[in-house]
Amino acid sequence: MADTARARKLAERVQQVVARMIDTRVKDPRLGFVTVTDVRVTGDLQHADIYYTVLGDEEARTGSAAALESAKGLIRSEVGKQTGIRLTPTLAFHLDAVPETAAHLEAALSEAARRDAQVAALAAQARPAGDADPYRHRDEDDEDAG
Repeated sequence: MADTARARKLAERVQQVVARMIDTRVKDPRLGFVTVTDVRVTGDLQHADIYYTVLGDEEARTGSAAALESAKGLIRSEVGKQTGIRLTPTLAFHLDAVPETAAHLEAALSEAARRDAQVAALAAQARPAGDADPYRHRDEDDEDAG
């Protein structure tokens, strides 16, 4: 049975170590402004998926991905030293798509709000197509019969 509490603690520690390594020890000029957003460690503690974001354009993202891939061995050895576990987990870096997804959702929500305002403005100016009260009443029925 996998110890999820231990995996969570290791993930937190790996996130701290990797963030510190990127900030201080990795001196690759391709590395942009990288933020480690999340780390997920498998239940057997053998593999760690590291999610990160990069401030900048597509060129900064590809350069940072290449820099992280080339520094993976250095970062993994430091993770092994800092955590002190018997087997150091393998590392895999993944670009986190949360900021782009959030921007897309924000744009969709603002477009929906704009369209709702248009519909509300049209509804405020709307008038019934027929009479204001289209239903027959008893007193009108009496007039039609006589």
